[in-house]
Amino acid sequence: MKILTLDIRDPSDALYDFAAAWKSGKAKQSARISFASPELLWQVLTAKRWELIKALCGAGPISIREAARRVHRDVKAVHGDVTALLAAGVLSRAEGGGIEFPFEAVKVEFLLHAD
Repeated sequence: MKILTLDIRDPSDALYDFAAAWKSGKAKQSARISFASPELLWQVLTAKRWELIKALCGAGPISIREAARRVHRDVKAVHGDVTALLAAGVLSRAEGGGIEFPFEAVKVEFLLHAD
């Protein structure tokens, strides 16, 4: 199963993992997108964008218009959310010009602790 892991990590930790993978020549089995803070994660992944991701999960490549139809929203608003999710690396462009969420599941990891 292809899983996308979203997490909160210090940028230096993310760079360390990248460097280790580069040196070993072996990528990890799952895809990972790291955010520097929980606030940044929730800024990028709003409730409407989560709804969009759920609608695209397992759907394969579809048009933005079809995505908007599936979430019962305006095409222009969905286009804005798609643009943000593409920039964050959560969605990808399909060969035929559509969009897709190329994963079967999403896992969110972060630890909230007292400072």
